[in-house]
Amino acid sequence: MGSEVKRFLAKEEGIVEEDRVLYVKGYRHLSKIAQALASDTRTMIIQILASGPKTLDELSEMLGQSKANISSQIRKLEEIGIVVPKYQPGERGIKKTVELRIKSINLILSDE
Repeated sequence: MGSEVKRFLAKEEGIVEEDRVLYVKGYRHLSKIAQALASDTRTMIIQILASGPKTLDELSEMLGQSKANISSQIRKLEEIGIVVPKYQPGERGIKKTVELRIKSINLILSDE
């Protein structure tokens, strides 16, 4: 953990990302992370993205769920910084590709 993250976490509660590691401190923020990871669909998306970026169409097909549902699940992961979208030109408009932004999550439970 870098000195800037240490300084932030010593004074504040929040969610901070550094070198693809998400640091989480404070019960409200821990709750946000827990809620995001509480869905089987979202944890499966994370597992799939660990092997590399995927389009919404690919995720939808792999998980056997509608593109609308996958898009909704992805938005929840985006909100807390676990995944990041990339937009590319496709055959019929813009194609959304999603990739993992982080490789691990560290929960800071105490200042000690």
